[in-house]
Amino acid sequence: MNRTFRLFTFALLSILAIRPALAENLDVLMSNVFINGQPTYIGYESVEREDIPVSAPVDRKYLIVDFRFQSSPANDEQLQASVHKVCMTLLKNRDLIQNLSDSGYDMVSVAFDRRSQFDCL
Repeated sequence: MNRTFRLFTFALLSILAIRPALAENLDVLMSNVFINGQPTYIGYESVEREDIPVSAPVDRKYLIVDFRFQSSPANDEQLQASVHKVCMTLLKNRDLIQNLSDSGYDMVSVAFDRRSQFDCL
């Protein structure tokens, strides 16, 4: 019993140690995507759809990476270019993608306002 408790405690502490590192890495990475600060990285939100069964082929757990333009983007091309830049930054960071996958994320989306999200992966 004592050994089982120690293994459980070790596993729990390992998981808790990974989460802050993932959050810190994501925050640092996303804060540096746009050098001139346009748009500005706000943060991210983890969403898990409890209403979808685990066995369903539909995405259950996803991450929303949130940015805001100081003013609305000049046009759709600028918005599309911003989405592409964020998504490519994420995709090029293999360690981050592996950590997200290991943490159970099925999808990552980018948001630039409260009305719409753009799927990266």
